[in-house]
Amino acid sequence: MWTFFDIMLMLMCSYFSSAVSSPLYSSSCQLQEQFHLNGMHKAGDVVLGGLFQIHFFSTYPGLSYTSEPQQPTCHGFDVLGFRQAQTMAFAIDEINRNSHLLPNVTLGYSLYDNCLQLGIGFRAALTLTSGQEEQVTLHETCVGTPPVLGIVGDSSSTRSIAISTVLGLYRVPMVSYFATCSCLSDRQKFPSFFRTIPSDAFQVRAMIQILKYFGWTWAGLLISDDDYGLYAARSFQTDLGTSGGGCLAYTEILPWGDNPAEFRRIVDLMKISTARVVIVFAHESHMIDLMKEVVRQNVTGLQWMASEAWISAAVLQTPHLMPYLGGTLGIAIRRGEIPGLRKFMSQIYPDLHHNNSYGNNVVNQFWEYTFKCRFAPPPAGLMEAGGALCTGHEDLGNVESEFLDISNLRSEYNVYKAVYALAYALDKMMQCEPGRGPFSENSCGNLQRLEPWQLVYYLEKVNFTTPFGDQVSFDENGDVLPIYDIMNWLWLPDGRTKVQNVGEVKKSALKGEELTLDEDKIFWNFESKEPPRSVCSESCPPGTRMARKKGERECCFDCIPCSDGKISNKTDSMECTSCQEDFWSNPQRDHCVPKKTEFLSYHEPLGICLATISLLGAFMCALVLCIFIYHRQTPIVRANNSELSFQLLLSLKLCFLCSLLFIGRPKLWTCQLRHAAFGISFVLCVSCILVKTMVVLAVFKASKPGGEASLKWFGAVQQRGTVLVLTSVQAAICTAWLVSSSPAPHKNTQYHNDKIVYECVVGSTIGFAVLLGYIGLLASLSFLLAFLARNLPDSFNEAKLITFSMLIFCAVWVAFVPAYISSPGKYADAVEVFAILASSFGLLLALFGPKCYIILLRPEKNTKKAIMGRGTES
Repeated sequence: MWTFFDIMLMLMCSYFSSAVSSPLYSSSCQLQEQFHLNGMHKAGDVVLGGLFQIHFFSTYPGLSYTSEPQQPTCHGFDVLGFRQAQTMAFAIDEINRNSHLLPNVTLGYSLYDNCLQLGIGFRAALTLTSGQEEQVTLHETCVGTPPVLGIVGDSSSTRSIAISTVLGLYRVPMVSYFATCSCLSDRQKFPSFFRTIPSDAFQVRAMIQILKYFGWTWAGLLISDDDYGLYAARSFQTDLGTSGGGCLAYTEILPWGDNPAEFRRIVDLMKISTARVVIVFAHESHMIDLMKEVVRQNVTGLQWMASEAWISAAVLQTPHLMPYLGGTLGIAIRRGEIPGLRKFMSQIYPDLHHNNSYGNNVVNQFWEYTFKCRFAPPPAGLMEAGGALCTGHEDLGNVESEFLDISNLRSEYNVYKAVYALAYALDKMMQCEPGRGPFSENSCGNLQRLEPWQLVYYLEKVNFTTPFGDQVSFDENGDVLPIYDIMNWLWLPDGRTKVQNVGEVKKSALKGEELTLDEDKIFWNFESKEPPRSVCSESCPPGTRMARKKGERECCFDCIPCSDGKISNKTDSMECTSCQEDFWSNPQRDHCVPKKTEFLSYHEPLGICLATISLLGAFMCALVLCIFIYHRQTPIVRANNSELSFQLLLSLKLCFLCSLLFIGRPKLWTCQLRHAAFGISFVLCVSCILVKTMVVLAVFKASKPGGEASLKWFGAVQQRGTVLVLTSVQAAICTAWLVSSSPAPHKNTQYHNDKIVYECVVGSTIGFAVLLGYIGLLASLSFLLAFLARNLPDSFNEAKLITFSMLIFCAVWVAFVPAYISSPGKYADAVEVFAILASSFGLLLALFGPKCYIILLRPEKNTKKAIMGRGTES
């Protein structure tokens, strides 16, 4: 039983293998199935093959297998496919006339019709590579120039996949002008496949660039149920996700043939979807069936995006469909100009001597189709129309036909480039110098013993520029440098339609992919005459971030405001970024601003008030000191130990002034000085009060018999020494604190996230506690001694005043501790300043208020007699 590859090998034996002799066969063998291919041929030193779609349809007879199967017939002449075939013939003719390209080689061609069927196209490819259409001779040595050097074609991705899979086994080069499936870029599966049309992968990326250009992040995708559509859908799903250009609202497969229920379902989905952009990667036959349902349901307000397969379809550019398809944007094959092509095509004439030849009858069929005539006798199954007999001398210029319209050469331009690519590869091989070739033992390819894989080597390195200015070269996958035109369907006021070029997208070796659009030329089929909005969710403004909706596509999201301290400064941010340490988010959350600084300042009401009170207290101390100095000879000043009073007033003045160190921005020296000055000033003050109390007790004891010695041992020198010793202890405590762990300025961000609180940290909590504890110890001792001496019967006793002043002092500082601990930031400093001022004013007013009252307002009591009398009465 013969396998498929056995048959193929037999067909190609004259090309790929040595002859096989066997008594079972005669000197030649006939193909089992006599299938006649439509084609056109021209002899040459080297022949190029071509596969073109010259007929739209083919009819296969029924297969009962009770008789020999009949051959399919082709019908529905395709003028554009024939024009593509003539373009290849023109390119070969032009090369033959070029003295610089293949100067010593004449190119020929063998072009076949695939009738839009895989089986016919596959048979045509095998016929080209075997070199025999009907008869295979088995006794020839299979050497010499191959029947065809390479094949230009096919026009379909599906047929190209099938044909190139087989031809790739023998490295026969195949250059397609219309197969766009990205799967054909797989060099492992298709090692000898090349193409002059960009792959769908680039077409998809080009469409994604257009989507991003207009901000369309929400689109529907309709595809054909074949390799063309399925691979495009796969590329869309992959590239949209990686590029961040958007996502697909739906992906639907358009059925082949008439299927009203399925088309109705798809159009219903399009109506309810919020996507206003619909991308169609399908053939024009799909669009014809789809538009029937779109018109029936009157679905307007959509922006259509067309693939290259139907962007130029004239059958869709009708006034009937323009209310729906007007404004369509699409990707079109690069339009080019081929000088001399029209003149060449206008000079073709049928072969009257071989009009019955199936192998060279395409021109005759074109003639019958164009002039509605027939050749006699008509080839069975090939005549397109009856009527008068064709003379063969009819004038093409007298009929209206799109055949001679070369204003929009797109697929023909790709055919032109494909032929030239093969020619340049062959020319490069012919220029090889023996001994310096790229093949084994530095050999070169020989036209008399040419192997197809040798041409593939040179084809991979082809690099030339067309007369139109486009560079042609192939990458490692056999893909040409991609370039597409961007087309727009313009609906004119008079109802006519026009397809206009509004830009291009291309890829260059240096600049990468580039999109160029002339937006002013684009016609939008909307009342606003502007691009539509097609998004699942509106863009998130700066200050927010995108949060994907659960269970929905990634383009559907909510806009969540950034949290405090975080910002987003661009549209559609995925995340909010945190501000730096010294910055905070503004109310709009779109940029970071420096944090507000907080400390007890001279410029705020609280700081001004406390500073004013502090200066007032210091002024009052100075005033009382002046009064006492002025009245220092009066009995009331002298009776209350004037030296200690002066020291006490000076220490109180220092207490008032040290509170100023707590106001203003903390610095290292203020932090270190404020607590040391506070601690030493208050110890000096309380020490003076303590010594005063001890003097009162000593005077009382000296007033008793035998107590004169107490004053002797507690005289002025001892008083000064006691104050100095007690103050020195506090100075030592402060020194040890500053040396071991001194207070320092600190930026605190814990109290308020949006503020920087400048404060002085105490450094050593133990040192601060010892400082306050020592002041409390002296104050408590003074209060205790004064309380015990408050009722002593002595005219000079001021123990009551000291008791009251110490009571105020202790109450203030006992209340200070919890208030200080619970107050944040600058308010802790304010509490400490308040405690200093309150206790200082308490001492000043309690100790010196009554005395100043007598000195200034009751001078009659400021006499020795009055003081002594008061003492006697007591």
